[in-house]
Amino acid sequence: MLKKGLQVKIISGKDKGKTGEILEINRKLNKLKIKSINMIKRHTKPTKENKGGIISKESFIHQSNVKNLDEKKTTQKKVSKK
Repeated sequence: MLKKGLQVKIISGKDKGKTGEILEINRKLNKLKIKSINMIKRHTKPTKENKGGIISKESFIHQSNVKNLDEKKTTQKKVSKK
């Protein structure tokens, strides 16, 4: 089960091998937003509140491309045949 704040590893895509923390989850689309992963650039117009320009921010990535690192590591028991 993936939750906000868990550490995950990217297993496919342009950021393969990187790790990061889950910032946001969209359960309807099965997508996650991970800190400093899948960065995109947005060109914004200047307004009274913000200056505008080119802003880099995280985009969503599908949860099938992610592996949970915080799970307790379970080891399989060795079974010997007699």
